Amino acid sequence: MSDDAEPKRAKGTGVKLAYETLRDEILSLVLEPGALLDETSLAERFGMSRSPVREALIRLAGDDLVVTLSNRSTIVAPIDIQSFPKYVEALDIAQRMNTRLAAELRTDEDLRIIARRQKDFEAAVKTKRHLQMSEANRQFHMAIAHAGRNPYLAAFYERLLDQGRRMLHLHFDYLERGQGGYLLTDEHAQMLEAIRDRDVARADALAHAHTRQFRDNFIEFMKKNYLKDAPLQSFDLQVERGVA
Repeated sequence: MSDDAEPKRAKGTGVKLAYETLRDEILSLVLEPGALLDETSLAERFGMSRSPVREALIRLAGDDLVVTLSNRSTIVAPIDIQSFPKYVEALDIAQRMNTRLAAELRTDEDLRIIARRQKDFEAAVKTKRHLQMSEANRQFHMAIAHAGRNPYLAAFYERLLDQGRRMLHLHFDYLERGQGGYLLTDEHAQMLEAIRDRDVARADALAHAHTRQFRDNFIEFMKKNYLKDAPLQSFDLQVERGVA
């Protein structure tokens, strides 16, 4: 379809449609890591010209969800398993620091927002729709981050949460297969309680345990489903270090 042949639509809606649809499909692993994203095929699929598709792909690249190769083709960003230890180490530090600050600085209004986000997550768990669950999980943790009153730490944390949503999807899948884990709701409730009590040490310990639970279940999922024959010595994480 040529750019001139695009059906009339409100300005920007084509980009929004393509971006949000592809983003959801990437996050939910409908579009698998490494899948080719061809502009022409996508334009035909969405009934639009290549221009809004191209802009949507640029936005997805900014989210680290797609990668443009040297030959100018675009693929869904791979999940880099070898960098997972470093990712979890960064997530652990960001999660603990934001939760500690929230316990120290939270207001009553912050508590109401965090509690509401926790109820939203519990409702999402009941749907068993992983995309809704991961978004509700993100909103819960970002409510905590905002209560910490440090926009730099909050922004860093938000980017890590976004980058980890595909891994969280696999994490949820692992837990729902009855592998002895649980879907974070109890941990969320305990974190809320520690923040309410202004118990900084307990908030820190719970945030740290939260990261470890995600780490351990994700590793077990990968071992059983994707890395059965691959050694995982590289997963000896440094996440046990304390936060100064």
